[in-house]
Order: sequence, then C-alpha cells, then structure tokens
Amino acid sequence: MKRGMYKKGTAKRLLKTLFQFHPVALPLITLCIVFTAAVSSMPSIFMQNIIAVLEQNQGGDWAHVGSQILRLVSILAVLYMVSLASSLVYNRAMAVITQASLKKMREKLFNKMEGLPVRYFDTHPHGDIMSHYTNDIDTLRQFISQSMPQLLISAITILTLFSIMIYYSVWMAGVVLGGVAFMLLVIRKVGGNSAKYFIRQQRSLGKAEGYIEEMMNGQKVIKVFCHEEETKAGFDAVNDDLFHNSEQANTFANILAPILMNIGNLIYVAVAMAGGIFLLTKAHNLSISGLVFSISVVVPFLNITRQFCGNINQVSQQLNAVIMGLAGADRIFAVLDEASEEDAGHIMLVNSKEENGALVECAERTELWAWKEPLPDGTARYTRLAGDVRLREVNFHYAEDKSVLHHITLFAEPGQKVAFVGATGAGKTTITNLLNRFYDIADGEISYDGININKIKKSDLRRAIGLVLQDTNLFTGTVIDNIRYGRLDATDAECETAAKLAGAHDFITRLPEGYRTLLLSNGSNLSQGQRQLIAIARAAVADPPVMILDEATSSIDTHTEAIVQRGMDDLMKGRTVFVIAHRLSTVQNSDVIMVLERGEIIERGSHAHLIEEKGKYYQLYTGAFELE
Repeated sequence: MKRGMYKKGTAKRLLKTLFQFHPVALPLITLCIVFTAAVSSMPSIFMQNIIAVLEQNQGGDWAHVGSQILRLVSILAVLYMVSLASSLVYNRAMAVITQASLKKMREKLFNKMEGLPVRYFDTHPHGDIMSHYTNDIDTLRQFISQSMPQLLISAITILTLFSIMIYYSVWMAGVVLGGVAFMLLVIRKVGGNSAKYFIRQQRSLGKAEGYIEEMMNGQKVIKVFCHEEETKAGFDAVNDDLFHNSEQANTFANILAPILMNIGNLIYVAVAMAGGIFLLTKAHNLSISGLVFSISVVVPFLNITRQFCGNINQVSQQLNAVIMGLAGADRIFAVLDEASEEDAGHIMLVNSKEENGALVECAERTELWAWKEPLPDGTARYTRLAGDVRLREVNFHYAEDKSVLHHITLFAEPGQKVAFVGATGAGKTTITNLLNRFYDIADGEISYDGININKIKKSDLRRAIGLVLQDTNLFTGTVIDNIRYGRLDATDAECETAAKLAGAHDFITRLPEGYRTLLLSNGSNLSQGQRQLIAIARAAVADPPVMILDEATSSIDTHTEAIVQRGMDDLMKGRTVFVIAHRLSTVQNSDVIMVLERGEIIERGSHAHLIEEKGKYYQLYTGAFELE
C-alpha cells in the first residue's frame, strides 16, 4: 500500500467507527471469524497425528489403530460442523452489518453536510460532493462485506499455520518463508502498480461521469451551436483516460494471481525436495515438538505449505479493494472533519403578546414576534421584531487577498424598500448573503432591530428574513408542498392565499391535479416563470418582516411581471425589502436605490433624485431605455 493514497490512521479510524456502529455484534462476528479461521488450519494437525499413529503401529493391532483414527476423524468432523455453523452466522450477520453501516455512514455524512456553511458548497463541485454518496460509499461496501472478513480470516490462518510449522520443524518453515519472501516482493511490485491504477481509475471515472452530466444538461446549447463533434472528441479524451487506467489496473490485478499461484507451486516443490533430503540424510530436526524428521512431519507440511501460500494469495487479491476502500473512507472522513457552521448566537425569535404594555412570550402562534435575549439573572429581555436593518462600515472578502465590499454603510427602516443596482460582480448579492449570515463579515457591524446579528441564532435570523433567488429550487413533491416549504405549519388555505398574492394561483389551478400536481426534477414540468412564481409564493407564506428579492422576476415575461408586481407590492407592504434587479423598471418605486460599483456604494437616493444627478444610475437607466 503506497503512501499518498490515503491518510495515515484512516484504517484505524474506520474500524473504530464500525465498532461504534455495532459495539456488540462486531466483536461477536470477529470471534466467529477467528474460530472459523483457526479450524481451517486444523486438518494438518490431525493428518500428522493419523500418520504418526500408522507409523507407530505397523504390524500391530489395527483394530485399536482404527478406533484411534475414527476418534480423530470424529473430532475433526465435529469441529467442521461447528465451523460451518459459525461461518453461516458471520456471513449472514456481515450482510446485515454491511448495509446497516453504509446506511449509518450516509446518514452521518448527510447530517454533517446539512451543518456545513454555504462556503463549502460554493467552493466544491456538486458532482464531487455526490460522489461521496455513490463511489466512496460503494468502495466501503466491498471493504466491509468482503475484504475485511477475508483479511482477518487469512491473517488468523497464516498466523496459526506459521505457529504449526515452527512447532513441527524450524528448517522446513525456513524453506517456506524463503519462498514467501519472494512472493511478497512480487506482491509489492505488481500489486502496488495495480492499486495505483485502480485509484486513478476511480478519479477518471469521476471525471467521465462529470463530463457526461455536464453534456446532458447542455444538450440544447450543444445542438444550437453544432458542437456535437467537439463534444464527442472531449468525451473520447476522458473515456480514453478511463480506459487506459482501467486496462492497466486490471492487467496488473489479473496477472498477480497466476504469478503467485505458480510461485506457490514452486514453494511446494521446494518443500517436498527439502523434506526428501532431510529424510534421506536423517538430518536433525529443530522443533518445539521434539519430533524427528519422518513421513508424519513432511506430508502434513506439504499441506500446510499449500494452505499457507493460498492465504497469502488471498490477501494479495484483497489489497486493491482495501486501498480503494480506505481511499473512499479518507474522502468521507475529510468531509466529516470539515468545520461546521459556527453559531455563537443566543438571541431567539419567539411568539409574543402584549400584557400591561410589555411583551410576553407565548406558546401559540401570533402576528407579534419578538427577539428574546436571555439575561444572566435568569430573566429575558424582549425586543419587538420590526425589520430595522443597518450596515455600518462593512468590509468583506471571500478570499484573503481579494476584497469584495468596502466600507458599506446603509440603513433600511421598517417598511422601506431598498434596491441595489450595478454591474455583475459589484457586490449586490454578497450584501444579501451577509444579511442571512451565509458568510460573516470581516469588519463593521450588521444589526437587526438594533441587535448585532452575530448575537442572533442563525436559524432564528433566517426565519425573520424571506429570500427569493434568481435560481429557483423546487423539490420533489406536490405544488402545495413546495409552497409550504416556506412554513411547514401553514394550512392549505394559507398556501393558496400566498399563491394568489404571488400571482401563481391561476396557472396552478390549470395544472392536471391543481395544487396536488407532483413536481419532479426541480419542477421540469413547469416553465421557468411558473417555477419562479411558486418560489415567490413560498416566501409569501413564510410571512417574514424582511424580504430579499434577488432578481426575483428575472425569468418572468413582461405580462406576467405586471401581474406578479401587483402581488409583490401587496407582499411588500409593511415589510423591509431589499431588491436586486438588472431590470431598472422594477426598482423605480423603491424608497432608496443604492448604486454599487466594485464593492462600493457610489450613489444613493430615490429614482427621481438619481435621474436628476445624471450620474451612473442615469447612464444605466437611459442605456436600458435605448436598448428597449
């Protein structure tokens, strides 16, 4: 196993994890495997005893000899029967444990991913993330169900056989070990190359799968630009790389077994010749047993040799699966070791009501929300949730050497509509990401109702902010389930009201099953505009005091936009709203418009004021009309 294929300690950690999953079953299975392996080494001992009995009773009482042989064979038969039962138990149990382990590993992996920050998903290819649940988990399946038991069986058998060889004859054991040393050199050379190419095969397979997925998603673009031949050439390149690595991996793997088998045959011949020489020369036998060289020592030794070499061959056949399994485990553990999203907030969002002019927390849902800040004396301070958002001297960078926002200062009072406009990459979406704490700022402060958002629990902060993204994500389920995703306790009537508010009700009622129509593949059976309307309805049913609309109407035609805009105006009443838009007609009625350029606010004011100033906004606005 070559260094660099997986981290040191991965095998120990994987085994520790498996024992944590099955603290009782796995040790019992291990005992069954050890017993089965030990019994498989016993025939040589019984063979030696039977031959020794025959040697000692030549010309003697054969009836007595027969009873001795029968007793030895009966004992061996009983051991085999118990071993068979043990083998059935552990094989059946391993099948259950393997699938249970994979299930728990997937759960552990998925739960970890749910706790990772957005930054992780922004910086890792989604195809690579998916491969953890497919390729990496599958390599563990083979490792747990086949390689691990087989390695344990072979290791116990080899250790037992080696002890028996030393017990019978050190000289004969030396002959076997000399041949085994040569086998190990071959395994290291040929098996090492095989493992190297199997790892490359897995990487090439991932690249090929990623390429195919990308090309399938872009079929329309490929056909529009007549890019079929170039696409086929690109696939041939990644497919050839996969073929080369697979060919090399399987070539080395396939030749290893025949080579080791023939080396084993040569060792068998060498042991037979050495035994014959020792018998003819009546050499002194060095052994723990004190037995002299005889047929009863040499013949069983031949059987031990065959079995010893066979188990080493078995180990070599499992090396590739072991290395691939540990490499897969290493990738999984790398995800599990990722730092989870930090949340030091202690202020919570609660339902409240007024009693004697003061806010009081209540269990039932109300229209009055409050921030609850626990105090050291066991009491709590309540602040009415209003939707006052302020940024003061905020600086931010995704990478240490590349600043994105510079000294951003702005405020949005309850009920105000604030619009961000500017070129792509100016920092508009970044500001909204900071409001949700998808990323944390480097300097400055962001406050919500006068509370630093770092003190607010992230889940409660995000419940108080509705978000409609440019890229719509719908989930497998009915239309009403996707709307209810905004608030899981919303009734059907509330979901329909939200759909009407967003302008989605009319088209939903025309669907085959109305609100019960099943959506699949991110709502592929709907138009882009219809999907966007459902996303807006989902934000509406959440009913948050602050809304962020990131190009929310970008996928809607002009006629539908007019319908949606009326609903959006109703939705935005009484709420603090942040709007990001390239279509400037959608932001004219904003209370204030922020013009961003290279991470700085260069202009701010109402539509009329900015037009009068004839600055950057005026250029964007007049240019838009020229294009129209």
